[in-house]
Amino acid sequence: MAVVSVITITYNAEKVLEKTMLSVLQQKNCSVEYILVDGNSKDKTVEIIQRFEKEIAEGKFPAVKSSDFRYVSEPDKGLYDAMNKGMQMATGDFVWFINAGDKIFDEHTVEKIENSLKLNSASDVVYGQSLMIGENDQPLGERHKIAPANLKKKHLLRGLVVCHQSILVRKSIAPLYDLQYRISADYDWTCKVLSVSKHNLYIDDYISRFMISGLSAQHRKKSWKERFRIMKKHFGLCRTLWAHFVIALRFPFTKKY
Repeated sequence: MAVVSVITITYNAEKVLEKTMLSVLQQKNCSVEYILVDGNSKDKTVEIIQRFEKEIAEGKFPAVKSSDFRYVSEPDKGLYDAMNKGMQMATGDFVWFINAGDKIFDEHTVEKIENSLKLNSASDVVYGQSLMIGENDQPLGERHKIAPANLKKKHLLRGLVVCHQSILVRKSIAPLYDLQYRISADYDWTCKVLSVSKHNLYIDDYISRFMISGLSAQHRKKSWKERFRIMKKHFGLCRTLWAHFVIALRFPFTKKY
């Protein structure tokens, strides 16, 4: 059984999916379970998946065995419903979401993670930094929220300080995403994970390339409102208000991503 299950969520992703899949399939000196959950795409997304499925069966990508590659294409209730499907399909020790357009940082990243886990086998969470990229793969720099070297739940009062594409969670402690949240369920999920994780293993390096796509101001406003509700649930009203006061003071001086 693979240590790491990489899960990719797709929908009409023909323009960006190939680079994502290659970043997983071209990993070196490791074994990966790879799961794709497609939301019944209308473009050539499924054709791309099926082409790689054939190449995996032919042994072109040693990191992923044919028995460790699975996909489903069907309607879903949105991103987080699809992510729940992916977790339920996964059999690896750790789940890792690298969605369409995103990439594992380089071809030795999973090898580095597996070697670190051999030395820290009790870890429930593995995390590192993310490099932001544009839709044409151009590097945009780090997020303004840098993952701390000793990640605790309290750090989430500053927001989602660890990029969702740069956190691997032991499947046995990973909850399903709460579908009442449409935009920020990943923040709620990470709060729940860090509430129960016993040891969080920091990889002092980039482990993912996270593609930035344009979000409207209206979308950001909805996200902030939803995240406020989630933060209040996990930390209480007083700590949430204070955290937002601090965030508001810093906001003019932070990067846009």
